[in-house]
Amino acid sequence: MTKTLDNVLVAQARLATPLGTLTAAATARGLAGLWFDGQKHHPGRLAAPVDAHNTFIAQARRELDAWFSDTPSRRRGFAVALDPQGTPFQREVWRLLRALRCGEQTHYGELARRLGRPQAARAVGAAVGRNPLAIVVPCHRVLGRDGSLTGYAGGLPRKQALLELEGGRTGASHGTGTGRAARGGRAASPTRAAAAPAAA
Repeated sequence: MTKTLDNVLVAQARLATPLGTLTAAATARGLAGLWFDGQKHHPGRLAAPVDAHNTFIAQARRELDAWFSDTPSRRRGFAVALDPQGTPFQREVWRLLRALRCGEQTHYGELARRLGRPQAARAVGAAVGRNPLAIVVPCHRVLGRDGSLTGYAGGLPRKQALLELEGGRTGASHGTGTGRAARGGRAASPTRAAAAPAAA
């Protein structure tokens, strides 16, 4: 946990999802964090007061519930205001992740190209791994160039479940938006992978 993060957070709460419990955290400007228990780069114990009625946390809860419940909500995405804490480069990578549509998949090199820094795929990968807003900033849609799942801070079983829920398939539609979700394909239940232990 960084001192800077504690200095800006005004509320936190625990949110239950089909893939495990998330810790949500908010600043005065928006949602700053959504971390699965045990995920890599989890900030640890937060000093912010517990407040499930915080405007941004309550909105995130409603939108996550809808996102897990129906395909139209997944296609609409999330409207809650975000305020992730990171470097300018990290925030730019996270902005690109938010532009990925439901069912769309890409890879680190493509994100680097979109940033105008085609040689920075490794740095992009590090920024993707540090994404503090699971699901809402959809880093699960980033695969290896060969279509492999590669890393996911919340654990590969969760990443696979999220892709299946969106109707996507590993290795399909690198940055093209032509995954099964875009074609109206059937999404698999996320509960199959939920029981698997998350990678730390």
